[in-house]
Amino acid sequence: MAYTLQYVPPDIIDAMRGSHTLGIFLRIDCAPALHVWMGVNDIPAGFDSVDGDGTVYLGGGRLLNVPTLEVLINGQADSVEFGIAGIDPATAQRVIDQMPEIRGCDVHVGIMTLDAYYQPMGPIVALWLGVASHITDGISPVTGNATRSMTLSMAVLSGNGTRSRPSLSMWSSSHQKALYPTDLFCDGTGRLARGVAPAWPNY
Repeated sequence: MAYTLQYVPPDIIDAMRGSHTLGIFLRIDCAPALHVWMGVNDIPAGFDSVDGDGTVYLGGGRLLNVPTLEVLINGQADSVEFGIAGIDPATAQRVIDQMPEIRGCDVHVGIMTLDAYYQPMGPIVALWLGVASHITDGISPVTGNATRSMTLSMAVLSGNGTRSRPSLSMWSSSHQKALYPTDLFCDGTGRLARGVAPAWPNY
């Protein structure tokens, strides 16, 4: 097999140049793995070298409010949320109770053009890899005779750490003086944390 730098197959590029239907696919590497695509019917599809033969992606409906997906740059991880709205509270509670552990699981997002029968024209092209952090839920306000519904969301970030971890404490002047009583190096950290630019001494 010849080595190639062609990330997207030529026939898929040709399809994207014309009028085409694009499928967006989401895979969560939990146990068992969750496979969802933004469409109506369940279709056989898969990420190359990630999904096995016979993998089926479940139709998740129409995708709304597409988040901007960014990669890890200069140590700053982008955090996005993928959510499903319009779930009745009883169903949402069953989903939460039966949901596998997703914290730290890989989340793949990919695309692929669909043919005239709404089937993928090839293996899913991976666009973004994130790490699942945590699940949030919420109930929208109900007015009049409207039916109560819930929204389930999953926070995902790029990088190798989750946002829900506790942040590191600030190293203050009292910490520094406990080790070195005459050291004035951290005397301005309190003001710096409040956004005040301290006047640093000249030694």
